[in-house]
Amino acid sequence: MTSAKPYGLLCPVSKACDVLGARWTLPILCEMWAGETRFNDIRRAVGGVSPTVLSRRLTEMEQAGLVVRVKDPATGTIDYMRTQKAIDLEPALVALGRWSQRNIDAEMALSYDLSTLMWAMRRLDTSSFPNRRIVIRFKFNESSGAHDKYWLLFRPGFPLEICVDVPGFDVDVFVETTEHSFAAVILGRSTIEREIGDERLFITGDAFMMENLSDWFPRSNYANTGDVLQTRGATHTVGSC
Repeated sequence: MTSAKPYGLLCPVSKACDVLGARWTLPILCEMWAGETRFNDIRRAVGGVSPTVLSRRLTEMEQAGLVVRVKDPATGTIDYMRTQKAIDLEPALVALGRWSQRNIDAEMALSYDLSTLMWAMRRLDTSSFPNRRIVIRFKFNESSGAHDKYWLLFRPGFPLEICVDVPGFDVDVFVETTEHSFAAVILGRSTIEREIGDERLFITGDAFMMENLSDWFPRSNYANTGDVLQTRGATHTVGSC
């Protein structure tokens, strides 16, 4: 897999760009790194990529030795697995993500697709949740997507569910915010306290969940990058890399 027109330079970085520069390649690898292996799950997680383009890109990545296509002979299901060559890219991708946190303006960094983000919340860390059913309703003011309400349904022993229809259970926690504010907290570009104080984020509900808010509220692995560029009006935070 190479870019449409190789750079033609005697430079290892340019050669890497020749191989990895095709649109969607790095986002696909990032989602596979996060655990997605099935075609439809990768497409949902990446967002914005058509099935045709994803199929072509996965084929190119297979030809480049970045992924292998594994078919279960019993069920016919197909998984795409990263090879060691792709796994060796992880340190570079982490470094690129941390560079983005420190150097790309927050207003640009917080542009995203809400439905894609909510789909990714299936991977939310629920280790601090109580051992019972928990329902969290998220309402987004001025949503740019097809839905402005999502329900997170947690049941011990079952996969975490993200619903766009009322799940039929009492809601334990109500979260009302904007897409921008929600993403700012997730990426560490702002804080829960700041967004609540500036009345862009409202959270109420179950006493246990409220007391442990900082333990379960969604946060990116990149949120603790040192010296993250904050949203306008906030100061830099310094954390460990």
